[in-house]
Amino acid sequence: MAREKIIRIPGVSFSWKRALGITQAKQIFARQTGIPTSKAGLGRKLGKVLLKVLFCK
Repeated sequence: MAREKIIRIPGVSFSWKRALGITQAKQIFARQTGIPTSKAGLGRKLGKVLLKVLFCK
């Protein structure tokens, strides 16, 4: 069973999260609270706080 090739136009994409406003809501929340909403950003922030607690008493 061969896969069908999906022809995509470069530079044109659709994001349902952007269309519903989820992306903007997350950005506003992150700016107001200072808490990142991405997995990597949250991990960096928690790691920094943990190191500060452990080594800077």
